[in-house]
Amino acid sequence: MGRAEARQARQRGARRARKAGPSGIRRFFTFRKILGTFFGLCLLAMGAFVVAYMLVPVPEANAEAKLQSNVYKYSDGKILAREGKLNREIVGLEKIPRDVQYAFVAAENKTFFEDSGVDVKGTLRGLKNTVTGQGKQGGSTITQQYVKNYYLTQDRTVTRKLKELVISLKVDRNKDKDEILAGYLNTSYFGRGAYGIQAAAQAYYGIDAEKLNVAQGAYLASLVQAPSRFDWAVASDETKEAVTNRWNYVLNNMVEESWLDKSTRDGLKFPVPKAPKAAPGLSGQAGYIVEAAKEELAEQGLDKADLDAGGWTITLNIDSKRQKALEKSVQEQLEDDLDRKGNKVDATVQAGATSVDPKTGKVVALYGGVSATEHWFSNATRRDYQPASTFKPVVFASALENGAETQDGNPIGLNTVYDGTSKRPVEGIEGRYAPQNDLGKSYGPVSVQTSLNRSINSAFAQMAVDVGLDEVKDTALELGVPDKNFPVRPSIALGTMGASTWDMAGVYATLDNHGKKVTPTIVAEAEHKDREVELEDPVGSQVISRETADTVTAGLTGVVKNGSGIAAKSSAYEAAGKTGTSEDNKSAWFAGYTPELATVVALFGESPKDGGGQVSLTGTAEAGRANGGGFPARIWADYTLGALNGGSDAEFDLEVAEVATPDPTPTETESESEDPTPTPTETESESEDPTPTPTDTETVDPSPTDDPTPTKTVIPPTGTFTPPVEPGDDEADRDQNRRPLQP
Repeated sequence: MGRAEARQARQRGARRARKAGPSGIRRFFTFRKILGTFFGLCLLAMGAFVVAYMLVPVPEANAEAKLQSNVYKYSDGKILAREGKLNREIVGLEKIPRDVQYAFVAAENKTFFEDSGVDVKGTLRGLKNTVTGQGKQGGSTITQQYVKNYYLTQDRTVTRKLKELVISLKVDRNKDKDEILAGYLNTSYFGRGAYGIQAAAQAYYGIDAEKLNVAQGAYLASLVQAPSRFDWAVASDETKEAVTNRWNYVLNNMVEESWLDKSTRDGLKFPVPKAPKAAPGLSGQAGYIVEAAKEELAEQGLDKADLDAGGWTITLNIDSKRQKALEKSVQEQLEDDLDRKGNKVDATVQAGATSVDPKTGKVVALYGGVSATEHWFSNATRRDYQPASTFKPVVFASALENGAETQDGNPIGLNTVYDGTSKRPVEGIEGRYAPQNDLGKSYGPVSVQTSLNRSINSAFAQMAVDVGLDEVKDTALELGVPDKNFPVRPSIALGTMGASTWDMAGVYATLDNHGKKVTPTIVAEAEHKDREVELEDPVGSQVISRETADTVTAGLTGVVKNGSGIAAKSSAYEAAGKTGTSEDNKSAWFAGYTPELATVVALFGESPKDGGGQVSLTGTAEAGRANGGGFPARIWADYTLGALNGGSDAEFDLEVAEVATPDPTPTETESESEDPTPTPTETESESEDPTPTPTDTETVDPSPTDDPTPTKTVIPPTGTFTPPVEPGDDEADRDQNRRPLQP
């Protein structure tokens, strides 16, 4: 066969093959079949998507999305503490500057305001990366990122990505863009443990989100892409360059979208963030302050579960400068003198203090102990110790308010004379009650002013009976003394109930405020994105007359000028106050005020063993008895000077019933021994504890009492009362009492 014939044969074969169609496997991959299969798969995918769209609901928010911390702030806005499992504080979009909002849109999703909530190309690319194991998915819109953070999880699975796509479409249809953007900004993670833009603003710039400028906003927007890597504090030089490029990219996009003026953009410099530091916790005084705020909010009606759910911004009345001054004074005037490891008595000393603005009721400073992480029980608010002689001004106030008279029918005032003899039986009661004065001293006839100055027990026990015990208690409750183990018997004059420095600060602030009731208040404002707490006014009605309050104040100025509170005296301010030292020296107090500040400082003897039982403070800092005129008065004076910025010219504006006139120098005699170096201190001579455990040898006041834990009365066979004698110091204690307090 020639070449021509062979060619013709091949052509005839080709024609027959074309007529017969493809052979073998090729017959299954025709263009028409491939095209048909493609469209079929598309229709199937579309159908599956429609079914998924119909079946996949928008779920409830995931557990973490709703977690927030509670933020506690000083009165000046500085953060005192954060509390919660997650460092997040949700804020409304209205609190985020508009140009900062645009910075995030420019960084993550320029078409956010127009798109349908998804980026199909980016999603497909993300699916491909997930299936092939090429790392993180990419291309998510702001809506998709919000859905992932708020409704779903961070799992890198195809199922989660498909759910994200469906839910994003639904969310975009059902929510407006502002709501989505707010959700995105509040759920994104920014590194440094900060979730949401508010926490991020605090973590990186130490300010609230509402104070961010556009340059800072652009940096935070840049962080979202790689929070840990782009944190300036840990970034390498190469990474810092990448961060800067990302920052410039965000700003340039803003200019391109007309969200930022080019001239403004050209003038911006990279805002280097602050170095990272641990989130403010609850150590030191913060824990005590936060706990006091929680208790107050509960009293104001905020349910504990609502508070524990987080999201609250609680602004306190605590003044950061005064708080620092109080902590410094306790450290320098007490702690520096203690040897807590080498001295058993020093190891028992607990200090507490509360400072109040008497015009507003604001608690401006509080000291709860060495640290809330070391001693959880707050010494500022505890009520298990007696306020001792700091209660005596309340007895005097009740006498004035009730127009009381002595047994001889003389009106009670600053110049009224009482018998200051130690262990003198009180007149006007059944049975016998004869309290001992400090160190057993007897003074003879003394005025009420001198009785205040020297804290004479016998005079005030008689005064309480003259006024009427029920009337004294009523006045005390009106002024703010709590009804805590409150006896209604002559010993009421010696402060044998339970009270805290917080309680007594309210009492003395009320006296300072001319008799208008002051309730110490630590919370200034409690806000949540959904609600806020309505707080009661801490300044109430007139509970005692101005003349009564001012006359008590006039008397208490004498205590500071010439009496047991002389350690609080200063030419830099005018002050009134009262010392107090309880039975067995288990607590020591100084309660005082200037025209601008009322502060109560106390020391408590608390055993580190036996469940924290009460023990004597005698021997503190190897300086004898730790009386109210010693450490507490010195702490008070040092703090007050600092809190008043070195002093104040403010003077008491008093309307007094009478002006005290000096006594002839009273004769001082000791009932058992002479004290050659008398000091202006006192020891209360009544029950040791608000709820004492009686012993067989204990003798007490036989008058009726409503104390839920009555003390034991010894009745001899004849059926008559054993004459009660107030317990006093033994000889060993008196030797210690003679030791002067070391400076």
